[in-house]
Amino acid sequence: MYVSVFFLNIILFLIGQKTGSREHLKLAQGLFQLVGASASECDTIPGRQCMASCFFLLKQFEDVLVYLKSIKTYFISDDDFNWNYGLTCGSVGEFKEAREAFLSIKSEKYRAEFTYLSWLARCYIMGGEPQYAWELYVRMETSNDSFNLLHVIANDCYKMGFFYYSCKAFDVLERLESDPDFWDGKRGAAIGLFQQLIAGKETPERLQEVVNLLRATSNPHVEYIINRVMKKWAKENRVRLE
Repeated sequence: MYVSVFFLNIILFLIGQKTGSREHLKLAQGLFQLVGASASECDTIPGRQCMASCFFLLKQFEDVLVYLKSIKTYFISDDDFNWNYGLTCGSVGEFKEAREAFLSIKSEKYRAEFTYLSWLARCYIMGGEPQYAWELYVRMETSNDSFNLLHVIANDCYKMGFFYYSCKAFDVLERLESDPDFWDGKRGAAIGLFQQLIAGKETPERLQEVVNLLRATSNPHVEYIINRVMKKWAKENRVRLE
């Protein structure tokens, strides 16, 4: 009985996900819980998968992770499991675990999806490796997905203080679309990197790159930022800045 209910759950879930039907998703969630909490299934692998699916639909990712971790050793090479495990770990901030799960996925179909690329980029950034997130973008063909990935890199790098890569991402976004928010982000990232250089946490070479990126903008504030702030400081501190 429970086997047939489990497959019915999958069908309901897929229909709900494809059509956006809350009714189907709610019904699937209830049936997953029915199977997973049953006395005969609660300690089995399918039972724990059902409970994980139930909590996943409820967006209670901490609870999802409890169940997925309990059966992880049985699915080390399973792409579907690693996909769900990576999404769950990322959703609760366990970015190292999420990165390892995503990198374990072999399916080229999964690896080409924007959800995979954006989450992997976020894992790299949150793990202190923004250069790998940037490499993900560089390897992509120009598309809506690459544009959206730039958004992730620009904003997440900014939040984490990786201003060099944030500035590079905002620069490309600004070139692709005339939006004042991109200039604001680019300017903020450039100033953030300049402050890091003053604090000894960045290099003059990167400041020069950022100055070159600023010059690619026609905004009237550019010359003030470069000449009256950055170049003035560089001259006073004997730092070469063209």
